[in-house]
Formats: sequence, C-alpha cells, structure tokens
Amino acid sequence: MKYLRHVWDHLRKDLRLEWRSRDSINGMLFFALLVVVVFGLAFDPTSYPTMTRQISGGILWVALLFASITALNQSWAREQRNNVLEAQRMAPSPASALFLGKALANMLFVLVVEAVLAPIFIVFFNLHALGNVWLLALILPLGTWALVVNGTFFAALGLRARNRELLLPLLLLPISLPALLAMVQATTGVLTADLDPIQISTWIKQLLGYDIIFTTVCILLFETVLNAE
Repeated sequence: MKYLRHVWDHLRKDLRLEWRSRDSINGMLFFALLVVVVFGLAFDPTSYPTMTRQISGGILWVALLFASITALNQSWAREQRNNVLEAQRMAPSPASALFLGKALANMLFVLVVEAVLAPIFIVFFNLHALGNVWLLALILPLGTWALVVNGTFFAALGLRARNRELLLPLLLLPISLPALLAMVQATTGVLTADLDPIQISTWIKQLLGYDIIFTTVCILLFETVLNAE
C-alpha cells in the first residue's frame, strides 16, 4: 500500500501539472488530428470502403505513435525545471514508483486523445466495423501501454542527451515494431472481419505478453537510468 501511495503521488502530480498547462494533450491532439485529416483527404473512403478499412488500423496507430512521441520528452523535461529530478533521485520513495506514475499519466493523456480522436476518425474514414467492436476495448489500452511504457523509459534514458528529441524515436520505433504489428493486425482484423476471433485473440495475447515483458524490464532498469550521470 505504501508503494501504491508513492505511485499515486507521482501520478497526481503529473495530472495536476497537465491540467494547469494542457501542453501534452493539446500537442498530441493537434498532431493526431493533422494526420487523420491529411490521410482522410488523400483517400476517398466512399469510393474504396474495403481499402479504407484495411489501412485505417495502420493510420490510427501511426497517428497515435507520433503524437505520443511529441509528449513523452516534454513529460520528463518538466522534471528538470528547478532541479526537481535531482530531488526525485534523493527521495526515499522507490525509483520505479516515479516511473510507473509517469507512465500511467502519459497513458491517461493518450487515452484522452484517443477518446477525442475516435469519433473524428470514424467520420473522416466512414468506418463501420465488421468484426467484434468490443475487442477494441482490449486492443486500444494494451497497444497504448506498449507505446507509453517504452516511450517513458527511453525518454528518461535520453534525458541528458543533446539531441533527445531525435534519440527517442530512433530508440522507440525499432523496439515497438512487434507491438505495432500486433496492434495493427488486431485492429484491422476487427474493422474488416478478415480474421476470425481466434486469430485476433492470438495477436492480443502477443500484445499482452509484450506489455508484461517490457514493463518488467523497464521497472527493473529504471533506477539505474535515473541515477546515471
């Protein structure tokens, strides 16, 4: 319970800062909407509904991936102001509590963007899911966590680098390829009904396994990253 209280304190602090500034959510939302609008104008959903369903899953996750990258670096940049990160290093609370609180806050920010983006995405691409829509309630959170947990870790890893804005996508994109494949395949399978429920569940299980493995690795290594000079 004490550990969870530390996680909650870090999460509440990040939520309060974002509520005051709204920098991360506004930046992510603007970028994601821009991607959706550009692809919506490039393809005619009414003329090619089948093709639209096949590519919409990839477009959705690409928009969320690059939109989240814009906010991940900024979330750690806040900790450098007024030497807050140095105070975090000397605090008696576990370093992993800081990481989990930060990752959960970033996930909530991305989920807010997804909630706003979803109806706009449906309208622009004239989407009507042919599969089990309720599966998206599993795919979206699992996929979002896969992006956020690694992104939060690598953003902290490159915090002291000179070109940290460039370093994060260079590290995050290759590591996230297995998760991106599972996200896109599962989402496309739900939208097009080309995959049966067993195949979709296989992709979801792979995504869940990816989340468990990389969450564990990031938690175990974060203290080393935080205290590195």
